Amino acid sequence: MQSIDWIVLSLTLLFIVVYGAWKTKGKQSVQEYIKGGNDTKWWTIGLSVMATQASAITFLSTPGQAFHSGMGFVQFYFGLPIAMVVICLVFIPIYHKLNVYTAYEYLESRFDKKTRVLTAILFLIQRGLAAGITIFAPAIILSAVLGWDLITLNVIIGVLVIIYTVSGGTKAVSVTQKQQMAVIFAGMFITFYIILQYLPDGITFSKALDIAGASGKMKVLDFSWDLNNRYTVWTGVLGGTFLMLSYFGTDQSQVQRYLSGKSLRESQLGLIFNGLLKVPMQFFILLVGVMVFVFYQFNTSPLNFNPKAEEAVINSEYAAEYKALELNHKSIEAQKRVLITDGLTDESKKQLAVLNEKDVELKEQAKTIIKRANSEVETNDKDYVFIGFILKYLPAGLVGLLLAVILSAAMSSTASELNALASTTTIDLYKRNTSKEYSDEHYVKVSKWFTLGWGVLAILVACVANLFDNLIQLVNIIGSIFYGNVLGIFLLAFFVKFVKGRSVFIAALITQMIIIVVWYLDIFPYLWLNALGCGIVMIMAVLIESITNNPTPEEL
Repeated sequence: MQSIDWIVLSLTLLFIVVYGAWKTKGKQSVQEYIKGGNDTKWWTIGLSVMATQASAITFLSTPGQAFHSGMGFVQFYFGLPIAMVVICLVFIPIYHKLNVYTAYEYLESRFDKKTRVLTAILFLIQRGLAAGITIFAPAIILSAVLGWDLITLNVIIGVLVIIYTVSGGTKAVSVTQKQQMAVIFAGMFITFYIILQYLPDGITFSKALDIAGASGKMKVLDFSWDLNNRYTVWTGVLGGTFLMLSYFGTDQSQVQRYLSGKSLRESQLGLIFNGLLKVPMQFFILLVGVMVFVFYQFNTSPLNFNPKAEEAVINSEYAAEYKALELNHKSIEAQKRVLITDGLTDESKKQLAVLNEKDVELKEQAKTIIKRANSEVETNDKDYVFIGFILKYLPAGLVGLLLAVILSAAMSSTASELNALASTTTIDLYKRNTSKEYSDEHYVKVSKWFTLGWGVLAILVACVANLFDNLIQLVNIIGSIFYGNVLGIFLLAFFVKFVKGRSVFIAALITQMIIIVVWYLDIFPYLWLNALGCGIVMIMAVLIESITNNPTPEEL
């Protein structure tokens, strides 16, 4: 990084922190601190909802996902517009009518206190873990490619978020996320433009798409019912809808964004805005990754994009074996370059497919060698593709802007999570289980202390976390383990009026244990866990209620 990059990065992050603290300075009530004063406009809600979901993982992992596997990952988001419509018609009107601070308040009025507390605890567990991962994700990758100290990065990201989130609560989160999304959109569009400029003369955007398509990167839709295939239209529409309903409808980090709306209509418009823009945004981010792939068809790419992995194997007894694979990799790249340059015919596309398969096999062999050299190092390099390209090829100044994009995304998601964790702990656990009634000032102070506490815990989780198969998948897996169960509880509350709290509480406990076992045994792809958890808790609660209380036909 050059001086201009440090200046751009520092000024961007400093502006966001100072702006958030300044815009929300002054004495606040609980209503202002937790619900943002209920004066948020629809476009701010939409951008805030989007920024909460679009963590640094989105901008690090998604391009790498497209680089390796193509555009198919966009199917994961196909259920999102459906979920937005359902939430606007069902969830938001109920929340606004009851004027709740958290989603889980409603469950006590519908069921009982223990069901409310259980659901709040399930949220706190999964979101507390996710908050640590959203800090850890950019930190581990930046530490690997820049040589920065991992622990220091975790602490810096966490502290920056804590400063303005503790200071301003929900409003600070919302107002800063508009600036963060502006930085994110600007950085990604500029990068996309520069990648196209870097392609050789004569390689237009249309030809770049042809090259990507010939290499199997442009297949968007998969209608197969193969359960071993993670991303299909069906997992996106069915499993994805349940995940998005759970996340946007019952996860306090998202519910709190639209509970701050100036009116019911503003909240609904904000979610519809998110539903219309989110899928195209993810498509575009994946397309950036595909264009990086096309760029590397004309430029040498590493056998593994994780610099720590390559360093480990080069300094080991397996160096000669690894270098032999590198020579084969470069030979395949040269052959592919000739095919692409001469023009893609039907025959050359077949040859290109064969070469791509050979290259994938080489990369798998390289991972095996790296593991033998150092079992501790991460061999999956999807999360390192985009950041590696940024640091090696983008001009000075833009590198700093893209790093600001990554860190801004980490801060925006983490801020929403800490804000929601503190609100849920304050309202659903502390206030609900305290017999004495305290002043507004007391609850604001308590909420700030809980924000600080959850922030410190998130930093600690980040410091002990390990990479999974792919960071964006890890966050979705954690959500899928808990979200289906929570969604089922809310759907029972909305639509199955004869089921009582005791039946739901027992069903929720059993369901959570079943889902953890199913996930551990890897019986279904993780996206299906959302629908499975939702279905099990609803069926089990109905059965328990029917056996124990014998509801009348009118109740049914």
